[in-house]
Amino acid sequence: MSVWSHVGFLLCVALATFAQNTTGFAFGLLLLGLTGLLQLAPVETVANVSSILTLINAFVLLRRRPALAPKLLALILGCSLLGVVAGVELLGLLGAHERDLLQLVLGLTIVLCSFLLVVQSRHLERLSGWLSFSGFAGLSGVMGGLFSSAGPPLVYQLYRQPLAAQVVRDTLIVVFALNALLRLGLQSYAGRLEVSAGYLALEAAPVVFALTWYMRRRPPAIKARTLRIGVFVLLLLAGVSLLMRPLLSIHF
Repeated sequence: MSVWSHVGFLLCVALATFAQNTTGFAFGLLLLGLTGLLQLAPVETVANVSSILTLINAFVLLRRRPALAPKLLALILGCSLLGVVAGVELLGLLGAHERDLLQLVLGLTIVLCSFLLVVQSRHLERLSGWLSFSGFAGLSGVMGGLFSSAGPPLVYQLYRQPLAAQVVRDTLIVVFALNALLRLGLQSYAGRLEVSAGYLALEAAPVVFALTWYMRRRPPAIKARTLRIGVFVLLLLAGVSLLMRPLLSIHF
């Protein structure tokens, strides 16, 4: 990567961190979408960077004992970790043989998830059943295994539940951290964890921590709805652009 590519990568990290702090889940998707749109680094490398940053960030955030619902956490973890294994295996197949298909899947995923930002979910009066949690957790795990972006399905599911906000937040942090740890372990075992991903993660970590620290002390003076729409537009543009490139190469 050139100097300007590194500068562009750090700008993408800053935008993704800003989105994460305003929406709660857009970091991985936006980082993958923007770096893919600008062709700064391969999708697989950026997904590994996102996993490393997720793991580091979790250790920083969980400095105290997390507030968790043990039975619910066990169900979500069991299904999501199985989903991670399936997602990593699928990534290995697509990454090795069908890079255009991988980009199409990523673009479609980003477009679909962008709409979750503007959908008003109905708050439930009773906790959803185990089948509902299993489905959302499994899908979240597959997305985590493929792109290290497990957030949207599980965030959507948990924030509708009659649970304390702290329980939801800590559950998400723990699940995403363990998903990232498993993903990194599987990628390393398969020989697909590049040294360059570690260097990029170290390069990006100060930007993530500094911006997160600043935004917690000085939240943006912009309405949450306006911020979400702005991130939605960014995700949608990145997703559509990623979809168009392989589609145009097929027809032309």
